[in-house]
Amino acid sequence: MGNVFKITELRYIPRWLVFFIDISIISFSLLISNLILKNLNTEINFIEYHNEKTVAVLAVNILFMVLFKTYAGIIRHSTFFDFFRIVWSSGSTLVVLLGFNFLAESVWGKSVYVNPVLFFFFFISTFLMFFFRMATKQLFKMLMDPKDSSSKIRIAVVGVDEESVSLANAIIHNRRHPYQLTGFLSTRLDSKKARLLGHTIYNKREFIKANNLSNQIDAVLIKENMPKQEMEEWTNLTLNKGLKILKAPVINKMNEGGIIGGIRPLQIEDLLNRKPIKIENGEVKKRHFSKSVLVTGGAGSIGSEIVRQVVQFNPSIIVVVDQAESPLYELELELLERFPEQKFEFVLADISNIYRLEKLFEDYQFSTVYHAAAYKHVPLIEKNPHEAIFVNIGGTKNLALLSKKYNVNRFVMVSTDKAVNPTNVMGASKRAAELFVQSLQNSSDNTTKFITTRFGNVLGSNGSVIPHFKKQIEKGGPVTITHPEIIRYFMTIPEACELVLQAGTMGQGGEIYVFDMGTPVKILDLAKRMIKLSGYTPDVDVKIDFIGLRPGEKLYEELLTDNSTTIPTHHEKIMISRDPVMEFEEIEILCNQIMRAAIKKDRLQVVKILKTIVPEFISNNSEFEVLDKTPEHEVYQ
Repeated sequence: MGNVFKITELRYIPRWLVFFIDISIISFSLLISNLILKNLNTEINFIEYHNEKTVAVLAVNILFMVLFKTYAGIIRHSTFFDFFRIVWSSGSTLVVLLGFNFLAESVWGKSVYVNPVLFFFFFISTFLMFFFRMATKQLFKMLMDPKDSSSKIRIAVVGVDEESVSLANAIIHNRRHPYQLTGFLSTRLDSKKARLLGHTIYNKREFIKANNLSNQIDAVLIKENMPKQEMEEWTNLTLNKGLKILKAPVINKMNEGGIIGGIRPLQIEDLLNRKPIKIENGEVKKRHFSKSVLVTGGAGSIGSEIVRQVVQFNPSIIVVVDQAESPLYELELELLERFPEQKFEFVLADISNIYRLEKLFEDYQFSTVYHAAAYKHVPLIEKNPHEAIFVNIGGTKNLALLSKKYNVNRFVMVSTDKAVNPTNVMGASKRAAELFVQSLQNSSDNTTKFITTRFGNVLGSNGSVIPHFKKQIEKGGPVTITHPEIIRYFMTIPEACELVLQAGTMGQGGEIYVFDMGTPVKILDLAKRMIKLSGYTPDVDVKIDFIGLRPGEKLYEELLTDNSTTIPTHHEKIMISRDPVMEFEEIEILCNQIMRAAIKKDRLQVVKILKTIVPEFISNNSEFEVLDKTPEHEVYQ
């Protein structure tokens, strides 16, 4: 039975067979046309040459079939383009035979063919050839679908424009994928009784009022390039109806099969994403082309994306430094495969080891340093404050001093909004690092431009809230939130890295660049939306628990200090924060003091000195709140 022919295994009908069937169709059409004429009792000229006349008609038609390649299209994917090729072929045959009749009348005084026969032949043959293609297409649809349609996801496509129709056609033609087209959704009110590709068009009003849509539709498909406001609106409507929402890729980026494979559930990142900053590629490329670039924390979320963006500008070498062995190795494999022409150096090192770093500065003479290495998890750092001192302050100090010593053109530090009016050790350590970097700008013999970028939470970064919520939802809950009123700013990883690159281009030294991050997001609303996007009902299918603020955590983050002033730049989304600064001599003494305390693992002393460096640092929900109750911070030499 394994050798038995199966039509489901037939990808397409061979062209020679299509050609043979078309010849059979035109022969049959000519026979029918002659029978019609015979019943009309019309006088036929040159009846003794009937066979020759028949062969001539067929020969002319076959010639044009070959010229217009009517047999070349894949039958099960026939479109009106194939119909037009048939029309051109049959129409050209008609014109040639009518022209031959005209010549015959001029020479012999009578036509060879009866004109009505030619017209009958044209219409009948055209109709039958196209009908054959449509019937075969439908047969393939019925026989080549390996899945029971009841097991498929019934999809309604948003929109009735050309791109939406193309998406619908891709779903129809790719029967092996788990989707079934059931209709279209539109904001237009004039499409109530219209049908598209044989399916119903529901307008938005009908969609809102309908109570039994789940009996007809399982999911709504939106397009990747849909405006954010429209996407948000359809998402809310769809989730309120208890339906799934899927997202299709931009149709001009891939072929039909790839489009279907690219359909995926809508992610919360899609709704939080905003229009990214437009980079001045000319300036950015000028800063990196044929230059040596160092990226610290290069295996992390931000650092690795900086590397991926910098490589587009053809630097002479990118040195990637990180102390996380496995992520660094995985990044090495990825980058060497994606960018085989680019020269990389992957270095396993701790930035708190200045001797290890100095060898890199000696060997590579960096033009630009992107400093993204840092400890960032607030609760862990609150328990281990000395580690933040070693890496966030000491590591930054090492890199900044080496950049000055080796005349690096630009040093760009990645900071955080938690450095503003910090309530935890992590944020305060980053603010201290900012102060040290800024202080070097006007220090003696400095030629390096020291620049800081400051932004909020990054979507999808390692350890961030969204991947954490996803894991909790996959396990069935509960989703844990520290406080019902907690809010955060969010941005995408590409946005964050574009800001870093642009700041490195714009900065003249000493600036802290902040980003217009839009409206902050309530974490409770974020969790509820993620649960709904996963197909569940909050507090019914997946419970939400409030666990209380963690040590050092606050309800909202800020991008500017109380004493800062904001200066606009030529980018409407990028501003300069003029924060209070410290002299290099002063901050250097304090950094040396805090490093000594960190080496002794004296946790209280570490935080005391940190509060001296960052006076606005007021601990929240932390054991270090006791230090804020004393009138003055004691600083031990």
